[in-house]
Amino acid sequence: MATVLSVSGSPSASSRTSRLLRHLDERLTAQGHDVIPLDVRTIPAEALLGADFRHPAIVEATDLFARADGVVVGTPVYKASYSGVLKALLDLLPQYALTGKTVLPLATGGSVAHVLAIDYALRPVLTSMGAAHTVQGWFTLDKDITVHDDGSLTVAPAAAEALTQVVDQFSTALGRTPLLAVAC
Repeated sequence: MATVLSVSGSPSASSRTSRLLRHLDERLTAQGHDVIPLDVRTIPAEALLGADFRHPAIVEATDLFARADGVVVGTPVYKASYSGVLKALLDLLPQYALTGKTVLPLATGGSVAHVLAIDYALRPVLTSMGAAHTVQGWFTLDKDITVHDDGSLTVAPAAAEALTQVVDQFSTALGRTPLLAVAC
């Protein structure tokens, strides 16, 4: 069983990005992985913006990255790049915090104009941090993610199929053969 750190880089408590990640966490858990969710927005702003490497929340986040075999990084796209709160956290991690880890980059956004943000903004940073293997990422349009009044989530069929494929590729890269054939 691999340990997966699932990092949401959304600054919003009601984020579709975070909800989508927690939805995908369920699939990874069902495949036998131990998934640890991390919502960057819950780290105190003074620790992130003050670059307080010794703040207990930063130390804990650093430890979570160190313990993980794989990392899923999800972010909303703002101005063709990943979120500032995610950047603040990544800047505080050790330079090679992803060494030896398999990484799955995911992004959400309102327009296909931002689809390349994964490859041109996020992937280079993850690679520079030593990721052993960065699997194919996926960009999901906001309109393809529906959050219902009861908190449940529905992903449009084509997006769900694509997400299933990238999550299963990530799971396989972690050394586990996906057990589920059910779509996300």
